[in-house]
Amino acid sequence: MKMLNISLCLLLFLCWGWAVAQEPAVPVFRAPMTDGTADPTGFSVSYPLDKLNPTTEISKPRQLNVLFILVDDLRPALGVYGDQFAKSPQIDEFAQQAYVFERAYANQAVCVASRYNLLLGSRSTSTGLYDFGRAFRDFYPKATTLPEHFKENGYYTAAIGKVFHVGHNTYNDTQSWSVPHAHDLVIEYADKSTKGQTREEALFANKSWTDANALRKGIPWECLDVPDETYADGRVAQLAAERLSELKGQDQPFFLAVGFARPHLPFSVPQKYWDLYDPKELPMPTSQVNPEGSLPYANKRDGEIVQYLGIPSSAESDPFPDSVTRKLIHGYYAGVSYVDAQIGKVLQQLHDTGLDDNTIVVLWGDHGYLLGEMGMWTKHVNHELANRIPLLLHLPAMSRQVKTQTLVETVDIYPTLAELCEIPIKTTQQPLDGKSFVSFLKNETTSTKEYVYHCFPRDGKLGRAVRDKRYRLIAWEPLQGDAPVAYELYDYQNGLLETVNIWRPDHPAFIKLKAALDAEPSAAASRPESKRIE
Repeated sequence: MKMLNISLCLLLFLCWGWAVAQEPAVPVFRAPMTDGTADPTGFSVSYPLDKLNPTTEISKPRQLNVLFILVDDLRPALGVYGDQFAKSPQIDEFAQQAYVFERAYANQAVCVASRYNLLLGSRSTSTGLYDFGRAFRDFYPKATTLPEHFKENGYYTAAIGKVFHVGHNTYNDTQSWSVPHAHDLVIEYADKSTKGQTREEALFANKSWTDANALRKGIPWECLDVPDETYADGRVAQLAAERLSELKGQDQPFFLAVGFARPHLPFSVPQKYWDLYDPKELPMPTSQVNPEGSLPYANKRDGEIVQYLGIPSSAESDPFPDSVTRKLIHGYYAGVSYVDAQIGKVLQQLHDTGLDDNTIVVLWGDHGYLLGEMGMWTKHVNHELANRIPLLLHLPAMSRQVKTQTLVETVDIYPTLAELCEIPIKTTQQPLDGKSFVSFLKNETTSTKEYVYHCFPRDGKLGRAVRDKRYRLIAWEPLQGDAPVAYELYDYQNGLLETVNIWRPDHPAFIKLKAALDAEPSAAASRPESKRIE
């Protein structure tokens, strides 16, 4: 009898197993990580459908939102990038759950071109849009900008603050956005005791160069005990937070671009951010001379920095007196901390609304910045510090930091965001030069590219540059005429500051990088200035 009972149990078990085998496989729902569980792709973890609420409707996953934060003139002067002096707690905290690209580069170190590079996905040498005053739709009337691509695919798109460069006879692109652009100031002073516009305020208000140059210079910094919202970035953060609250209840996915002005000159920043720093402890440039053997037209003096009151020209003082250098560096770092606090407000609101669980967040600096290194200030050169940018990317439910030295450039962002949001890119009128790095995000051992590419025109010549993990080659070609090409080659093995041009025709790095540069398309001629909009 005992043996019979065992046999019956065994028979029942086998019948049950056969019945289970006939059931269809249980489908699996791919949901964002909520518990930190690792998934091979780094994006999601699998949950069986029967683990969900039985009333849950099985439908296509929601499209991801995009919050794109743009910061003017921000070099990687942030704690997460190893800057020991920067007070940037909000960005540093955000970076704890983000990809931190330590070798990201602009395609041209100037505001207008770098933003065209981003929003068109095109290098300056492909479009010929190197300078202010060139409306891209004069030359590419059917261009599809990055936000416009999202808009055409069902997204609500909006811009708050500085996104497209507005000023210097350059304007916003209205058809990129679902709603009017919420513009604010770049040049601003809280002290209203001096009446009338400064020359830089006039230029950013799209007054002509002739009219602007007849005006007085503005001061390069302002330190007053005022609320954050006294200046544009505080107002931009406030408006962005309000817009996120409005977006919380809508089903339509969004692409929200939020642009901040500081640490662009003038360093008009509330006093409490200046007070974060002891000026005696701030880093001073270790070298204030041009790199040995560098080409004279490759370097920079004067320019943007001397458009402000009290800043000496190079003929008057080269380098600047230490007191001026220290004050400017202090103002820059105060600007970094100020914009850090404003970005923190936006990110906090994203979290408070719950939108963060379905939103990609990108933080991008439009180009790098020089703070007296090699005696140079601001940008507008092909050197490392003017072209290396902060780039941070957070994916929904990402729970770790990934620091990487994989090479990326600004034009890569357009195709990457489109792929992440599963919006195929059709043929565009403007050239698309970027390469998506989604494959790297899915598998961090995947390489992106062997080198990045950028350019800058100076003194009638165009410097085209390629930068691999160790070297940068710059080829200087005349914009007109047939003068021979001149070269600079820099080695960054021992630091990110150019010290000596090591170019020689038989240098192995030159031979390798020249082949890469020669494989790139020829540079487009500079476009003519567009008609001024009155």
